[in-house]
Amino acid sequence: MQRNTNTATVVRSRSTSIVETNSVIRNTYLLLSLTLIFSAFTAWWAMVNQARPMGLLVLPIYMGLLFLTQSLRNSAWGIASIFAFTGFMGYTLGPILNMTIQGFSNGSQIVMSALGLTGVIFLSLSAYAFTTRKDFSYLAGFLFVASTVAFIGSLAGIFFHIPILWLSVSAAFVLISSGMILFETSQIIQGGEKNYIMATISLYVSIYNLFISLLQLFSLLAGRRNN
Repeated sequence: MQRNTNTATVVRSRSTSIVETNSVIRNTYLLLSLTLIFSAFTAWWAMVNQARPMGLLVLPIYMGLLFLTQSLRNSAWGIASIFAFTGFMGYTLGPILNMTIQGFSNGSQIVMSALGLTGVIFLSLSAYAFTTRKDFSYLAGFLFVASTVAFIGSLAGIFFHIPILWLSVSAAFVLISSGMILFETSQIIQGGEKNYIMATISLYVSIYNLFISLLQLFSLLAGRRNN
C-alpha cells in the first residue's frame, strides 16, 4: 500500500513538473516575441529621430534595468521592467544601424544579412535543443570563461584599433551567443529555469549579442565604405 502511495506521489510530482515546464516555455516564447517586436519599434524610432550613440552611458543603464528586472521577476511589475529593458536595448541599436547604413554603400544589405542569419541561427539552435532534449548545462563553465575573455578582448579593442582583434572578438561572441542560446533553451526544457521573465531576458540578450556580433563581422568582412 505504501509503495502504491509513493508511486502515485512520484507520478503526480512529475506531471506537475511537466505542466510547470510547459507553462514556462509557452510564456517565455510569447514574451520573447513581444519584446523583440517592441525592441524593433524602439530601434526604428531611434533611427528615424537620428538618435546619437550613448557611449559608456549604455552600461550603467543596462545594468540598472537588468537588476530592476531581476528584482521584480516574481511580480507583475517584472513585465513592465522587461519591456523597459528591451525597449532601451532596441533604442541603442538605432544609432548603430544608422551608422552601418550610412557608412557603407551596402549598409542595408549588411543589416538585413545579419538580421536574417540571427533568425536562422536562433531558430535552428532552438529546434535542435527541443528535438534532442539534450542537457547542455555542462556548457556553463566554458561559456563563463569564454565570455570573460571575449569581454576583455572587446575592451582592448577600444584602445587598440586592430581590425584582426575586432574580427576575432566578434567571431568569438557569435560562438558564445550561440552556445548561450543552446544552454538557456536547455535550462528551460530541463526545468532548470522556472521563471519565464528571466528565461526571456536571457534569450533576448543572447539574440541581441548575436545580431550585433554578426553585424560587426559583416561590416569588417564585406562592408564597402562610402568615400
